[in-house]
This record gives sequence, structure tokens and C-alpha cells, in this order.
Amino acid sequence: MKEKMVLLFVYGTLRVGFDGPMARWLRGVAQAVGQGHLTGCLYCVDDYPAFVPGEAGCVTGDLFALRDPAMVLAKLDDYEQCSEWPQPHEYRRERVMVMTSDGPFKAWAYIYADDTSGLPLIVGGDFLH
Repeated sequence: MKEKMVLLFVYGTLRVGFDGPMARWLRGVAQAVGQGHLTGCLYCVDDYPAFVPGEAGCVTGDLFALRDPAMVLAKLDDYEQCSEWPQPHEYRRERVMVMTSDGPFKAWAYIYADDTSGLPLIVGGDFLH
């Protein structure tokens, strides 16, 4: 069933276990469908994380099925400052392959586009832990 849905992978302040205003909003407009993992690293930028894909490391997050993909992604593009904001954008939205207990699924995710030099690594790749 997940293969027919437009999916979003979140790994930070939008996760199911995070109690921020945008996380609550996302839970109201999309359906949480389970956890997943990406290959790469998670860094700490102030009070939010930054995902950088790579061959090493494992990043934990949640998958959401989007009921209204155009509306949700437009609002999140603005939240992640990768739409109408001046260049260079801090994040870019890309389709990624998320590994789940049900197999791999393609999903949208926000990839950190800035330099990670000097940013602390989130050991274990789970922002909530």
C-alpha cells in the first residue's frame, strides 16, 4: 500500500515523538505510517538536525503518507527555507530510498545543503535520542 502513496521521511523537529507546532501540524495533515532509516549522517545545527546522505551511518526517522502532497510540500518547503527564500538554501528537497521493515520505499526528504564542518555529529543518527 505504501508504494502508491506520496511519502515524506522526517528525521528531526517534524518527527512523531517531537512536540513542536510544525510536528503537530504535520500529524494533522498527514498519516504516520511507520519508522524508517536512511544511510548518511545527522548533524546538530542549533536546536535542529541536518541530514547529509552518505555511504556510512544510519539516520532514523518517520514516514508520513501525504493526503494533499502539493499543499503539504509547499508549506514544508517554506518551513525548511528551500522555496521562496534567497539562495543559497539551507535545505533542498529530494526523493530518497528509505529502508523500512516492509522493504525500501521512495520518499521525499530534506537534505542539508550547507557545509557541515564544525557541526557536531548526532551519534547514532536519532535526533530524538
